[in-house]
Amino acid sequence: MTKHRILLVCVAASLSIIVRLCDTSAPAIAQGAAGGKKIVLVAGPPSHGPGEHEHNACVLLLKKCLEGVPGVTATTHLNGWPKDSQAFEGADALVFDMDGGSALFQEDRAKIISSMMDRGVGLVGIHLTVEVRKDHGGPQFLDWLGGYYESGYSFNPDWEAKFQRLPDHPITRGVGPFSIFDEWYFNLRFRPAMKGITPILVARPSDEARSGKTAKPAGPRPHILEARGREEIVAWAFERPIGGRAFGFTGGHYHMNWGDENLRKLMLNAVLWVTGAEVPP
Repeated sequence: MTKHRILLVCVAASLSIIVRLCDTSAPAIAQGAAGGKKIVLVAGPPSHGPGEHEHNACVLLLKKCLEGVPGVTATTHLNGWPKDSQAFEGADALVFDMDGGSALFQEDRAKIISSMMDRGVGLVGIHLTVEVRKDHGGPQFLDWLGGYYESGYSFNPDWEAKFQRLPDHPITRGVGPFSIFDEWYFNLRFRPAMKGITPILVARPSDEARSGKTAKPAGPRPHILEARGREEIVAWAFERPIGGRAFGFTGGHYHMNWGDENLRKLMLNAVLWVTGAEVPP
């Protein structure tokens, strides 16, 4: 086991330690008035070892952080799709952290989400949530989220992304430049001409990252290697033509990364922004 993974296990072993970090964010967030917003956070079942794909821990952490926001109610549903048929009632935003957005297209789930998207409900997709099949979920995600991870086309190596320039956007308020080692996806599928999309996190993968040594499955991909030196979008904001907002975020593989104040604040800003609430300075 590498030193990096040992550290991940140690940090993830006590969720309470990292949850306490939210207390430092709450006062700054609490200055804003979100105005009666309901946020529903849904976590998929566990799939990896300690410290990786900690879906339940992620949504619990976000809920804890959002407790300091006036007028905001955050509810969590762990280990998969909510069993309560009224879980989404009155929701202003849906936040999903799970293994593969394909889970959102089982049974009648897509119809439920689609009806909410038509009403302008916000949507956040974290990490592997943004992966759907091109022929099953892809068209819907282009409409709902603005983009997605397409297997065989997009890429998923572990690499350190350095975010030195951030756009002027509500999601980046109070966020400074930062660097994070994570399983950042790139070469994503986006809407034609990037209509309605604002890149939020953009970084340049190293040649080693593009080599595919840490990708799953490992190995080079010619179309990825050919784009050496190109900057890549790994998180984006989307404003739907019919109304409603969304945020796609490809990081979040390693739970310890939420300990970074800038990364955590960016996600919390995004969750507020997709509800239509004002993000405080």
